[in-house]
Amino acid sequence: MELDDIRAALTDSDYQHRLKAIAALREYEPDVAIPLLTSRLNDPEFLVRSFVAMGLGHQQGPESFAALLQMIKLERDTNVKAEAANSLSLYGKVSITHLVTAFFQNDNWLVRRSIIAAVAEMDCPEELYEIALEALMDHDLTVQQSGIDALGLLSNTSHQDDALEQLLGYVKADTDQIRTRVAYALKRFDDPRALESLACLRQDPNHTVVGATLEDASG
Repeated sequence: MELDDIRAALTDSDYQHRLKAIAALREYEPDVAIPLLTSRLNDPEFLVRSFVAMGLGHQQGPESFAALLQMIKLERDTNVKAEAANSLSLYGKVSITHLVTAFFQNDNWLVRRSIIAAVAEMDCPEELYEIALEALMDHDLTVQQSGIDALGLLSNTSHQDDALEQLLGYVKADTDQIRTRVAYALKRFDDPRALESLACLRQDPNHTVVGATLEDASG
């Protein structure tokens, strides 16, 4: 798609044309693409803003980094905000402090789960442990489960003992879904306490929990 066509499409009243234009910008260099992407930060269509967030993750530079921070802070749609967090993580460890801050400042389940998943890929055990603890206190069960999963990923890291201690405290959690995730997480630890707890969970009254103890640790 030619640059003049992209510019025209970005202001088209049909948002589908704007989406195509944003997608086409992936073929251009950042110095060309970034100003055009940021021109649609306040587009009325959330799908367009989501495409902008994705584009800013691939077209990297100081301006796009700043734009993503703005989206995480000011964006009104949580789907777009989650996409912005994903894109921000593509910048590597320079984004970690901002992602942790965003996690604590947002209580939406989608945003929080997106940030946990992003930080889990970044080899930052200190920060992953920090947000995992916060996730465990969330009112949303799926965020709690993501917190348990994150603790499991901390095996063989500097926070493995801390993570295991936390997991052991949830072996007898009231919620079947939490005990299931705990079973998966504990299988990542080569520790007598983890093995003992897994043996306990194999006697769980819920068949899903029992099944988790028998499945692969990556489940």
